[in-house]
Amino acid sequence: MGFLDISNVTKSYGPVEVLHRVDIEVEEGEFLVLVGPSGCGKSTLLNMIAGLESITSGDISIKGRVVNGVHPSKRNIAMVFQSYALYPNMTVGQNMTFGLEMHGVPKPERDKALADVAQLLQIDRLLDRKPGQLSGGQRQRVAMGRALVRNPDVFLFDEPLSNLDAKLRVDMRTEIKKLHEKLKTTIVYVTHDQIEAMTLSTRIAVMYQGHVQQLGTPKEIYDTPTNVFVATFMGSPAMNVLPARVSLREGVPHAAVTDAEGTEQFLRFSQENLAGWDGREILLGIRPEAITDPDGADRNSRNIATLKNLIGVTEPAGSDTFVTMTLGGTDAIARMRADVNVAPAQTFEFAVNMEKAVAFDPKDETRIVP
Repeated sequence: MGFLDISNVTKSYGPVEVLHRVDIEVEEGEFLVLVGPSGCGKSTLLNMIAGLESITSGDISIKGRVVNGVHPSKRNIAMVFQSYALYPNMTVGQNMTFGLEMHGVPKPERDKALADVAQLLQIDRLLDRKPGQLSGGQRQRVAMGRALVRNPDVFLFDEPLSNLDAKLRVDMRTEIKKLHEKLKTTIVYVTHDQIEAMTLSTRIAVMYQGHVQQLGTPKEIYDTPTNVFVATFMGSPAMNVLPARVSLREGVPHAAVTDAEGTEQFLRFSQENLAGWDGREILLGIRPEAITDPDGADRNSRNIATLKNLIGVTEPAGSDTFVTMTLGGTDAIARMRADVNVAPAQTFEFAVNMEKAVAFDPKDETRIVP
């Protein structure tokens, strides 16, 4: 049993079930991110943990205690909202300690908790200001501080950075990461931003249409996605998913893909289990960084395949150059070094790291497991 247990949980609104038998165990000190597109059920699940939404069936337990039906104030959780939810008529200090005051915590203890957390978040000089006098980043720190002073069992974050500009989001992401590594708190964090999910989490639950599609570490989610949805949702640019055919050549399975001119080319698989798929159609998944120029190929890989193809579009992006070509009748993106010499309409010899390739069954779009 985990520190936070979500066991066979469903949520229905009338006849419509929006969350389907969710099972997640969160260990103490873990940073779990719930990620997925809008409407996938991630915020609903977070609100059920908080007690803001009722549970239709299943159980949610915190430290071994089932909290179904327990009032939010009795769960010892703290929540940081997207909107900050600060009281405009109170000072920063009053906002941060209001919850402690409502729980009857003596003033000396409140003052000490406030001083410790304000110093930790570097907002001690802001304690006498009102929220209207603060920047977005400062208000977010105050909202986090209000949660931290309570020393709860579980912290819940509901898209806390979505109202910030791009640079501030990166800065606050780093601050939240530092905070977690320092305090070892248990966090459940909701976002639709897969970069936030990858950089912050110790584990990720990828959600879609009320189902947990995959639960795993960022590396597991990125390298071995369980289906096409996870493969294309996680990663920027997304994984290339291309129509291909398995072809045995001298007893070794290869992916047969058509290039821009309609010629079939063969890329050797590292997964020998695909021999049983000889002659069958698959979906071939390759991350953009696994398709590059020969000099930029992974020196540690034991399976670099060569692919000659016509370049469609080049996109310089500072530290990288993205190259788009046609493979299997669809666009495929390669990620190359910034100084690589490439141009549209040029025939180029790509290096493909087939150790990083994954294969999906086109019928149900699930990964073909080695």
